[in-house]
Amino acid sequence: MRKWGIRLAVVAVMVAGIIILKATVLAPKPVPVLVTAVGRGTVEETVTNSRAGTVTARRRAKLSPELGGQVIALPFREGDRVEAGAVVLRLDAAAQEARLTFSERDRDAASAEEERVCLTAERAAREYDRMRRLAEEQIVSTDLLDGFESARQGNEAACRAAGASTARASAAVGVARAELNKTVLRAPFDGVVAEVSTAVGEWTTPSPPALPVPPVIDILDPRSIYISAPMDEVDSARIRAGQPVRITVDSHRDTSYPGTVTRVAPYVLDIEEQNRTVEVEVTFEDQEFAARLLPGTSADVEIILEVQSDTLRIPTAALLEGGRVLLLEGGILEERQIEPGLRNWDFTQVLSGLDVGAEVVVSLDRQEVKAGAMAEAVDELPD
Repeated sequence: MRKWGIRLAVVAVMVAGIIILKATVLAPKPVPVLVTAVGRGTVEETVTNSRAGTVTARRRAKLSPELGGQVIALPFREGDRVEAGAVVLRLDAAAQEARLTFSERDRDAASAEEERVCLTAERAAREYDRMRRLAEEQIVSTDLLDGFESARQGNEAACRAAGASTARASAAVGVARAELNKTVLRAPFDGVVAEVSTAVGEWTTPSPPALPVPPVIDILDPRSIYISAPMDEVDSARIRAGQPVRITVDSHRDTSYPGTVTRVAPYVLDIEEQNRTVEVEVTFEDQEFAARLLPGTSADVEIILEVQSDTLRIPTAALLEGGRVLLLEGGILEERQIEPGLRNWDFTQVLSGLDVGAEVVVSLDRQEVKAGAMAEAVDELPD
């Protein structure tokens, strides 16, 4: 019996030692996790563009002369401001000026001929009146009066024909002047010269039908800058004009700018092999900043659909599929079901299931981070 007692004591000591080793030296190390305390704050529900948006100008004119010719003047360079009506390009107009001068001289000759013929008609009318009075007194014969009447009518017809010739010559002057005006390009509105693709001395070619020629001058109004962004069709019913927006421009990535939805397209774009989208137009609150942006720059917009202030919230990174979160309580990870509300990339509203101060895990991208695992909160995850 004494030997059995000693043996049992040895076994008990070994078992106790194993238990102590498992609880100390052999115990699994707790999983390091990042946690954040549940708090109150603002949560916004937002949607973002499905593809990159574009900085665009509502007023933009790409100009080319209607006539071919040699460029003799380019008063403005790229980046210069122009006023509406200012000459931005002038072609050699020697031939058009000569045609205009010829047409004006032809008109003057037609006008002089009209004056001569109409004076003759007036004289014929006076002669007819005089002969008519003499015929009434039976001093001249009726046959002679008929001759004067025919002469009067013929001269009046010649006067009208001369007037028509003068009008035609005047119309030809108008055509020649219009052709001369086509040698000059003018700014259609106040704006900035964005691009000039020709130089003094070069020849421009007019655009033939159905074959567009690249413009020689590009003018835009910097006061009409806006963002055109495609939004997924599933969000189209919730987007409307007047909603606030945050804008991020690729050339200023570190800052977001407030804006407003000004237009939602009344149709869905259906482009082959691409998602169906709705085009949305967004304007900047800071128009001075917008005027400095280059059209064509990529931009992203985040439309704010709804806002809840002073509400219970958690980082969206802490939310698992099915509305679940992991809590760190007493060194153990515990799964908790919650009822989420509004959400965006940063925060998710908690309607029920959590209290202020509870520590939720936000580093969920490792397999060992799961319910029931031992864990400890750290400020930074190890590499």
